Amino acid sequence: MILNRKKIDMELEGKRIALFAEDRYQTLELWYPLLRFREAGAEVTVIGRDKGRVHTSENGYEVTAAMAAKEAKVEDYDAVIIPGGYAPDLMRRNPAMVKLVKEAHSQGKVVAAICHAGWMLASADIIRGKRVTSFHSIRDDMTNAGGIWEDKPVVHDGQLITSRMPDDLPYFCKEIILALTT
Repeated sequence: MILNRKKIDMELEGKRIALFAEDRYQTLELWYPLLRFREAGAEVTVIGRDKGRVHTSENGYEVTAAMAAKEAKVEDYDAVIIPGGYAPDLMRRNPAMVKLVKEAHSQGKVVAAICHAGWMLASADIIRGKRVTSFHSIRDDMTNAGGIWEDKPVVHDGQLITSRMPDDLPYFCKEIILALTT
């Protein structure tokens, strides 16, 4: 029996997204956007410390970096997405990753961060005067970096999109899709 099939919406067809990975990433915050945006037709590239490096989540899930941050060019992407967990603390120690975030922001690209990924935004110095959210434990880091912190599932200020935690992923992904399609 064949069920009625609805046309799958490919709203991100032709869009290219850089998705950062580092050890101890939050599992859902990497995999949910990766699969959701591929489903929507985007080309999603996992960018890590080194090409081919396997990064492991806090729960032991593995993802392989398709490209090293030092080889990535911001002009090749429409958006940069940074998952949380402890990984952003490791990411911000990588000058190439911080540079990509800073350059994406300065070129008007979508920069999206969830949970503890606000650490990357602070290190890239791109939240000064911007409305942001994050996991509550890094609120002080966000405000000390000049952000105007709000306790909401998603905050969109300019091309900057932030969310608090895995429960906010549906709002986070919808907002990214909206930003990339309008």
